[in-house]
Amino acid sequence: MWNPDVYLAFADHRGRPFFDLIGRVRAESPRRVVDLGCGPGNLTATLAQRWPDAALEAVDSSEEMVAAARDRGIDAVVGGIAEWTPKPDTDVVVSNAALQWLPDHRAIVTRWASELAAGSWIAFQVPNNVELPSHRAMREVACRPEFAEPLRDMPWRQGNSVEPPESYAGALTDAGCAVDAWETTYVHQLTGDTPVLDWITGTALTQVRSRLTDDQWESYRQAMIPVLAEAYPMRPDGTTFYPFRRIFVVARVG
Repeated sequence: MWNPDVYLAFADHRGRPFFDLIGRVRAESPRRVVDLGCGPGNLTATLAQRWPDAALEAVDSSEEMVAAARDRGIDAVVGGIAEWTPKPDTDVVVSNAALQWLPDHRAIVTRWASELAAGSWIAFQVPNNVELPSHRAMREVACRPEFAEPLRDMPWRQGNSVEPPESYAGALTDAGCAVDAWETTYVHQLTGDTPVLDWITGTALTQVRSRLTDDQWESYRQAMIPVLAEAYPMRPDGTTFYPFRRIFVVARVG
């Protein structure tokens, strides 16, 4: 289960990559704009502000996130990104920090390029975080005897589903798109006693939480605290720097 309140605790930090992504989409008067993996809808709402005349379509696999988006006035629906297909009037498809959950997402975005009309835009951003100390700590703690059984089938044990930016650029170029792809490391300055743990609790650890009992979850969190404190020491001013890499792709269908 996704918790919109926990996710939005870092709304400013999580929103910046979205705006960096959308800033490269040059669509002027799109008929339909789609947000796949819309989350709680706080960023989806800005798409309606930028393109007020466009039909806005929002999809997320989490019922909790869809409910939060609807509370913001977004007509979101529960659905899977892999099963989604564009309506004929779709001119912009956006997916912000969602495709990494799908191991075959390069094939999915390439399919979109074949289904969208010429001149349409595809824009997505995925975190490239599997080798970050925070995510290595997730895996290391998950392998401890008390957690090994309930967490044995975690998808991040199978490796990184995210590919280098040139891989996406090559696939979409071969599909007839003009592609802009890049990678950025954001250095987030966080506050709080356990800021990195709080950050990943709202995203990467959601699947861990769903597999553990309340007592196991509390034990897991406690085991993570000293590991993360060593990897991300608190500064004298009480803040913690959390470097976070993200891959961006913006493609215009030819």
